[in-house]
Amino acid sequence: MQDSKNKTQKPLLRISNLKQYFPLKTKGLYVKANDGITLDIYEGETLGLVGESGCGKSTLGRTLLQLYKQTDGRSMYYGRSLDDIAPKYVEKTIKDLDKNKKKLAELEQRRDAIEKEYESMPDGKEKYQKRNELDAARKAANDVFLDMTNILGGFSLAEDTKPVIEAFSGIYKLSAGLCKEDRKLEEAKLDLADAEFDLKKAKEAGKSTASAENKVTKAKRKVNEVQSRIDAIRKELTQAHAGIDEMRKKYKDNAEFQRLEGFRDDGIDLARLSYEEIRLLRSDLQMIFQDPYSSLNPRMTVGQIISEGLFAHNYFKKADERMQEYILKVMDDAGLQPYFVHRYPHQFSGGQRQRIGIARSLAVQPKFVVCDEAVSALDVSIQSQILNLLQDLKEQQHLTYMFITHDMSVVKYISDRIGVMYLGNLVELAGSQEIFDHPLHPYTEALMNAIPTTDVVNGKEMQILEGDIPSPVNPPSGCKFHTRCKYCTEICKHQIPEWKEAAPNHFVACHHILGDRR
Repeated sequence: MQDSKNKTQKPLLRISNLKQYFPLKTKGLYVKANDGITLDIYEGETLGLVGESGCGKSTLGRTLLQLYKQTDGRSMYYGRSLDDIAPKYVEKTIKDLDKNKKKLAELEQRRDAIEKEYESMPDGKEKYQKRNELDAARKAANDVFLDMTNILGGFSLAEDTKPVIEAFSGIYKLSAGLCKEDRKLEEAKLDLADAEFDLKKAKEAGKSTASAENKVTKAKRKVNEVQSRIDAIRKELTQAHAGIDEMRKKYKDNAEFQRLEGFRDDGIDLARLSYEEIRLLRSDLQMIFQDPYSSLNPRMTVGQIISEGLFAHNYFKKADERMQEYILKVMDDAGLQPYFVHRYPHQFSGGQRQRIGIARSLAVQPKFVVCDEAVSALDVSIQSQILNLLQDLKEQQHLTYMFITHDMSVVKYISDRIGVMYLGNLVELAGSQEIFDHPLHPYTEALMNAIPTTDVVNGKEMQILEGDIPSPVNPPSGCKFHTRCKYCTEICKHQIPEWKEAAPNHFVACHHILGDRR
């Protein structure tokens, strides 16, 4: 699924066939919370996600953040490059690819020999038996080939692509080394900040500064040493990428090379990261929780709550006096008064607590934020204030939101695009105004009709969607909504509807699209 309107926009996340199944105690049974979701989320947009409770909205948000390890599919993140993180799965992919390529060559050689022998045999029982052997040899080679294409996400291969694989392997090793040195540089800079802080305090106290000055000198030397190593690795990386460019010219007519490059699309597959690797991205991917009461530690002050993430991601060390100034700025951005910094959560209203949660999430300067029912627990008068705050912060800090809600009026107000979910699947996706003006899926229409209204002039009345959501353990066959749909026909009960672009930038999965009946 691609949104043609947004082809010029850069995707921040590209989700392909995402599945999140939770096993039950009964062997072989699963709750299919997300059941094959494909979606692009673009930089700087607010994607609203709406649907009834239990449709899988919150699960999708938490899975994207890898708070739940996804069952299947790809979640490509483009806020960082492979060179920034150098994940271990890249090295494994390269090794698996090389290993399978050798195995495939052996199996193809055996297959060709059997095929040659088979073709030279006269018709009869022996040739029939040899045909079975040939079929088995072909299947063995095909199975390994399929493994290789799966490793590269479906890209085909050529015999002369080994130099390319080796070149990518070299880039990976340099990137991994660069990541280690970058972390050492962060630590060295924090040590330097501590040493300079100690020197400043010694001067203010009129004490001897010789020891403190020596620490500063050593810390500066360490920073320069690490920076020199980083510069050297970056130079090697530049040369390695230049080598790839040369190969690109050499293989410019080779389709296999172009496909292989898809492996290096510079996105990071969040689903394949290790626990330590995903920790490196936690500051990029944040969440604002639904309940402003239970999501804050009652034993910590506001300042401690906000600083926790800053320490975890090495923004500051505890002795750094700059941290207090930074925390006060974050609080001010979230509409919190400076004197709140030493207060505890129980001393605040629901709206103020949610502002604390927002400040905590945005303090680490994320790029993508999941707002999971972020205003549903608040009074209507407070909701608008929090929504306006989120809008302002999005513009100021160039954020991208996934805004999860069951409230159609809220999702219309804050969203650029709206995705409608039902029982683990997206059933409709379009621009916010477009989806309200021209809903194409019966479920979207039902959600619209359930919005309370005072429109007595046009005789419009609120219509409650009847029936319960079926069990995600054993969902209905065909269209999952058919058990509650007033337009249901026989095809809906047996055939899964195709996801298609029914109108420009308007996607829907339905056998009886509403617009077709108007």
